[in-house]
Amino acid sequence: MRHHRKNTVLAAAAVAALSLGLTACGGSDTGAKDAGSASSAPQAAADQSAAKGGATATTGGSTTEGSTTGASTAGGSTSGGTTAGGSTAGGKGTTASTASTGAKASAKAPACAHGDVRITVKKADEVPTEHVVLTATNVSGRACTLLEYPLLAFGPIQTAKDVPAVAKSKPAAPIVLKNGEPAHANVRVSLGGVHEDNKVVKEFTVNLFAADGPAEGSVVVKAPAGGLAVNEAVAKTGYWTYELRNGADEF
Repeated sequence: MRHHRKNTVLAAAAVAALSLGLTACGGSDTGAKDAGSASSAPQAAADQSAAKGGATATTGGSTTEGSTTGASTAGGSTSGGTTAGGSTAGGKGTTASTASTGAKASAKAPACAHGDVRITVKKADEVPTEHVVLTATNVSGRACTLLEYPLLAFGPIQTAKDVPAVAKSKPAAPIVLKNGEPAHANVRVSLGGVHEDNKVVKEFTVNLFAADGPAEGSVVVKAPAGGLAVNEAVAKTGYWTYELRNGADEF
């Protein structure tokens, strides 16, 4: 009886020890899990923070890089724009540049009026005479722009025929004359020789252009000695230009 009780007590003690052991093991496992969770949470937070920090750093780096690149690009663009602008200024052709310069100059210099110029005529070096050269010299005391071509009347203005201009002789830019500077225009007066339509003129009239068309007033020009044999049916005039040019002023 006493032996059986001893065994029962021992068995109960073993069961209690086993239960305590299991409880201890379970608690240890749970504690490990909790510790692991606690340890994982800061680590996850740190990882998340690092990830965010990395993203921020990356974004910041991207921003910095973008900003730097943007500044560099903008700088390059500005520099390129300046270069392009410089290239445009002179790179679209000498004629365009000259025309632009002439346009700016003509904007500052008003159109030459009939009282601003002295006009003379000279026969071309040819026999018989087919051409004459008109020279208009600025005597206004300031710069003025000589527009288009001379409007010629060989005889009374009311009855004179219009003398057409030759398009190929038109210069690339307006003719801006400083005080004392000349400009020239080549004029065909006949086909040479004797012709029934020729008429001898001792003087003729030259009108100028204003910005909006023919200007008021005219200049009477005396013909060279002996007069000029003029055939109005074939007469033509070139545009005003700084100097006569081969090809452009030959007609």
